[in-house]
Amino acid sequence: MNNIRLVIISMTILLTSISLVAQDIEKLAKASQNPVGDLISIPFQNNTMFNIGPYDRSLNTLNIQPVYPINLSEKWNIITRTIIPVVSKPDFSMETGGNTGLGDINITAFLSPSSPGKIIWGLGPAILLPTGSKDIGGGKWAAGPSVVALSMQGPWVVGVLVNNIWSFGGDSDRSDINTMLLQYFINYNMENGWYITSSPIITSDWEALDGQQWIVPFGAGVGKIVKIGKLPLNINTQAFYNAVKPDIGPDWSFRFQLQLMFPK
Repeated sequence: MNNIRLVIISMTILLTSISLVAQDIEKLAKASQNPVGDLISIPFQNNTMFNIGPYDRSLNTLNIQPVYPINLSEKWNIITRTIIPVVSKPDFSMETGGNTGLGDINITAFLSPSSPGKIIWGLGPAILLPTGSKDIGGGKWAAGPSVVALSMQGPWVVGVLVNNIWSFGGDSDRSDINTMLLQYFINYNMENGWYITSSPIITSDWEALDGQQWIVPFGAGVGKIVKIGKLPLNINTQAFYNAVKPDIGPDWSFRFQLQLMFPK
């Protein structure tokens, strides 16, 4: 009888541990999908755009995106999100040639409630630093407002992030910057850390000619939370078709992301 009791107790502890690990992974999945979550992370997001220009060249951008939350008080957090792009840009007017280097760095700081209600939100400035080379960067300082709002209901995480920046300094010989970015994200979380995701980035260059301003992609992908030792990783991949684009814009794009997460 004692052996039977010991087996029952051991199985109960094992099943409880498995359940707690599954719950922990599910919480991490939702936390990774919250742009203003109180979570330190470093996403490495690689975006490749295909069939650009008359020679169908490809543009590749690796965005290193450290996220660091700062606790201002019991009620408020500031979530800093920095995008450091490493760009491989071809010469679109030729079949060969191009340049690879650092692009313009973008820094956003969201002020967000530490204990939000049903709608989670953040608001703050987005600042563009002219760190890119002449062939890759815009050569201008730019800034503007950025806002994000989302809701987590059951397995769903649904939200939108939007900003618009205007140039206010930099190289006077370079074109002015007036661009909008809108990213909606729809995630459906499943068991064992798997999730289905759609988070296309819609952009508009208001300085471009009529009919050449918008890139509007549609697409989706899949992701999973895994652990290497105690380190949780968020891995996902998505593909997008550009339903609206400039005449020489990309037809479609592919995204792969690996996110290192450091839960508190």
